Amino acid sequence: MQNNTTSVIKVGILGAAGYTGGELIRLLVNHPQAEIVFANSESNAGNLLSDVHEGLYGDTDLRFTSELPFDAVDVVFFCFGHGKSEAFMREHDIPTHVKVIDLAQDFRLAPEKVIRTQHPTPAAHDFVYGLPEINRQAIASAMHVANPGCFATCIQLGLLPAAKMGLLNDDVTVNAITGSTGAGVKPGATTHFSWRSNNMSVYKAFHHQHVPEIRQSLTQVQGHLEVSIDFIPFRGDFARGIFATEVVRTDVGLDTIVEGYKDFYKDQPFTHYVDKALDLKQVVNTNKALVHCDKEGDKLLITACVDNLLKGAVGQAVENMNLMFGIDERAGLRLKASAF
Repeated sequence: MQNNTTSVIKVGILGAAGYTGGELIRLLVNHPQAEIVFANSESNAGNLLSDVHEGLYGDTDLRFTSELPFDAVDVVFFCFGHGKSEAFMREHDIPTHVKVIDLAQDFRLAPEKVIRTQHPTPAAHDFVYGLPEINRQAIASAMHVANPGCFATCIQLGLLPAAKMGLLNDDVTVNAITGSTGAGVKPGATTHFSWRSNNMSVYKAFHHQHVPEIRQSLTQVQGHLEVSIDFIPFRGDFARGIFATEVVRTDVGLDTIVEGYKDFYKDQPFTHYVDKALDLKQVVNTNKALVHCDKEGDKLLITACVDNLLKGAVGQAVENMNLMFGIDERAGLRLKASAF
């Protein structure tokens, strides 16, 4: 881990008016070693942050700005929609001393694994994949970090210990349900309350954009991955959180598997193995990830849950910031779940 050479971390936020921007601001205004220098939003320039993120009333009198004073910050968070970060970096000169944490998917895959699009990622980039549970040392020395996707975080944390034990040798079945905030602040046909309430639906079955990064991490840990990750995502009737179930076929006994899971996460500040069945409420409004295993015959059932906006997005981004500046990884993230 780096030595902390910055007593107060000066922060800039791009795309600050969305759900992730608002949650990031909520964390950073209470962070003991961070100061928000600017929160950028072209459409809200001049408005108080609390006029858009009304939960911030009384916490900050900062206003949105259209300016980009990169010289005044140590780190900048990209809270853009997917596909905008790579273009932004091509079109703007960010000083070399400024660290970047990108919450979009643009830089999550290693360059040789990037699927080319009409706006291709450069042939090489130096972004480190920001999953602390497997890349902590690399994150600590990185200038640029690609924050994992929300589904990807939850699903990987459920499967990584199994990969470490070499158990992923048959196709893996994954079902996961997410809250409506995962779709972003801009309303759409599938995010309106009247449609989402008392409803569930499947989307992007087998073709979700997070599958390649999941495969990348599982391959990194297991050393190889020849099997399919059959992922079925669901839209849920709640605002925040992800709950995933994963089925792996293996003859290894449950006691051995549980021991392997506990050992994998024994030193992790936010990811924990739990000995009993999980509930989503245990992680909502926290930076925690919880994991549990059951077994029936040769079928290993893994359950995992996270808050999609925190451990699945900006909570993990702040965790990465803390690592990049050599301070306590838990700083600003000691958040408690509701008892009810």
